[in-house]
Amino acid sequence: MSKFFNIWFFFSLLISIFVIIPILTVFSSFFEETSNYYELLKNTFLIEYIFNSSILLISVLALTFIIGTSSAYLVSFFEFPFSNFFKWALILSFAVPPYIYAYSLTAFFENYGTAYSILKNLFGDGNYNQGIPKFDGMLGAILSISFSLFAYVYILARASFLYQSQNLIDLGKNLGFSKFKSFYKIALPSARPAIVAGLSLVAMETLAEFGAVDFFSINTLTTGIYNSWIAFDDLAFANRISFFLLLFIFALFILENLSRKNARYHFNSRGGFKQKEKIKLRGNKSLLAFSFCFLIFFFSFLFPLLQMLYWTFKFPENLFDLQIIELLMNTIYLVTLSSFILILLSLISNYGNRVSKNKVLNILSTLSISGYAIPGVILAIAFISFIAWFDNSIIKSLGFESIKKVFIGSILGLVLVYFVRFYSLAFNGIKSGYEKINISVDESAYLLGYSKSKTFMNIHIPFLRNSLLFIIILISLEIIRELPITLILRPFNFETFATTAYISASEDLLEAAAVPSLFLILIASLFIIISSKYILRDHDE
Repeated sequence: MSKFFNIWFFFSLLISIFVIIPILTVFSSFFEETSNYYELLKNTFLIEYIFNSSILLISVLALTFIIGTSSAYLVSFFEFPFSNFFKWALILSFAVPPYIYAYSLTAFFENYGTAYSILKNLFGDGNYNQGIPKFDGMLGAILSISFSLFAYVYILARASFLYQSQNLIDLGKNLGFSKFKSFYKIALPSARPAIVAGLSLVAMETLAEFGAVDFFSINTLTTGIYNSWIAFDDLAFANRISFFLLLFIFALFILENLSRKNARYHFNSRGGFKQKEKIKLRGNKSLLAFSFCFLIFFFSFLFPLLQMLYWTFKFPENLFDLQIIELLMNTIYLVTLSSFILILLSLISNYGNRVSKNKVLNILSTLSISGYAIPGVILAIAFISFIAWFDNSIIKSLGFESIKKVFIGSILGLVLVYFVRFYSLAFNGIKSGYEKINISVDESAYLLGYSKSKTFMNIHIPFLRNSLLFIIILISLEIIRELPITLILRPFNFETFATTAYISASEDLLEAAAVPSLFLILIASLFIIISSKYILRDHDE
């Protein structure tokens, strides 16, 4: 009995239960009564929310598939000028959240914006606004989200392409396939599970997106959740919308897992795995490949970066007005505290699962890692709902003072929701590291007189060091970019680069939003450059 129910099992169980609570809160809200706003919305805007969310999702999936798969194919199968540069540079799109890309897109193409200024300086005064395209509304949101998220598809597709054996390529040649037909008939189907996994991540992020769709005034399920709470103070209905959105996301989650089961990571053929030989492109083909990758790199990263730089230099007073040190310290504080809690509790949970081997705990752990699939706005509101219920039903009934101030509008509450949201990143990252430690290592340690705690501290932690470093980088990147959770749960007058940029943009002060956006991009880029060696390792020559 002690083998299964030990201190590690107990703490792992508590961690899993804590993470699951917001999810259960969302599901339970389906049975709660709502205000008259529910009937009003159901008869007016609800169909619009669903329609807009569907159009946005389908369009983003189509565009990210084309961009991500095509660029991954080019850098994986061919050599052309700067191909080694593009293989990691395309990942930098992660540094630009969709809402910041939306600000850049609007600032450049709006009336008398950056495009107008460029044309005026080149050709003198003129009525250029009529000829400048406007990328706003649904089109603006689709482009902003797609160029920000396509790297999910790119990374996973590239990894799959690079693992494909030369034997498969030779097979295509022997069948008389052209390069395009080999790609369509052999390479693409082999990479399908990886591409589907990438598209699933894109889908979940798209449905969770708040900043960009709110900026372009598009009514989606996510903005509906936020507005039902902010504008109408109806937590029950906010949770009701969350329930339907969560069902849809879980369906995507299940489809992704089913697809991943069909993935093949080893190619067992009579000839074994043969290292793929990249094809050297020359002439027009080389130019076309370079141009395509450069355009993707330019529009996904350089364009928003240059736009933010332009506004910063044009209005330098915004740079001096911004409390950079304060925002930077706030960011470091959140990143450090959140990373420490996530790493510590994820280590405990993983080790608890390893030494307990309990089916119930394993099921709970599997459910708990679904937090990343839930939009931040849902988790934030579910957390508020649970704290409100716990405070009214238990704390006050026992005669204690309210605990709402401790968890709502506080750093503690903010970090706890970060924990639920990003728990899967830490848990799965550590789990993948643990899979490389044979259970015989633990058994040998026990035979040498090591306790479970000593085995954990002296053997597992040192072995997992590189995995932990990578996880910290990923968590830091996510927290720097995170908007809705921070916006809803942050303490009064506590701002980050993300919230400062959002507040300025929401007041139509795009030039003021440029400086915090620029710093966010630069800091995120630094983390991405550091992490790129982990993301791309084991896949290169």
